[in-house]
Amino acid sequence: MGRDNSDEAYVLDLCDELLGERSLRQHRFDWLLGDPAANGRRTRLPVDAYWPGQHLVVEYREIQHDQPVPHFDKPDQLTVSCVHRGEQRALYDARRDTLIPQHGIRLAVIRPADLDAGSRGRLRRSRHADLQAVQTILAPVSDEDRVTDAFRRHLIADGWTVVTPTDRWTDAEAVRGEERLIAEAKGRTQEKGIDADIGYGQLLRRMTSKSLNIRYALVVPTSSLWHAQRVPAHIRRLLRIDLYEVTDDGRVNHHPS
Repeated sequence: MGRDNSDEAYVLDLCDELLGERSLRQHRFDWLLGDPAANGRRTRLPVDAYWPGQHLVVEYREIQHDQPVPHFDKPDQLTVSCVHRGEQRALYDARRDTLIPQHGIRLAVIRPADLDAGSRGRLRRSRHADLQAVQTILAPVSDEDRVTDAFRRHLIADGWTVVTPTDRWTDAEAVRGEERLIAEAKGRTQEKGIDADIGYGQLLRRMTSKSLNIRYALVVPTSSLWHAQRVPAHIRRLLRIDLYEVTDDGRVNHHPS
């Protein structure tokens, strides 16, 4: 079966229809790389589909991504990663799962089990039911995720490199030269003042290093900005906490102390 007639293409066509935007199929990012080959070169890994206007990547992962399938795994052949193809697939899937969100892009993973599929993972293509299932998977994320994703994109545009947080509860962490930035993000909430206070408290708990090269950031939506500014600027300056606002249309404004 050709790629145009594959289950993957069928699912991505459903996504295009729901999102109202044609995706870039098999898109490759400069920062998403495979392991080095014998000559040292690293191939850019493709993603199944990317919607630039949505800041969204969708991966359709068939059954070979989650269970052994000798036909696809080729256990007797080693790849450049020095493992067989099945293990390499899992390694590269994990790399996508980590790096795509770090670059401020939402990742949605769709599997045959999410849709109307047979026991071997082949889709029956029940269009109405599948559309509903895909719509649920692509539903907007929480507002905190929206704020975090917008802030990550802002950091990258400002020359920062987003890294895996040292503390797994940290929303975003980035480095630039010798600088490090640790951020706590909040979304829209009915308890704006309480959420801002909690955000400051979470940053205080992460101030475990005496290094002056580390700065902290509280990132809030416009609706919470006034509440976050109740902590006086000179106190924020002493604590090296910067305040960032994410507007409803995704712009990021820095409010220096």
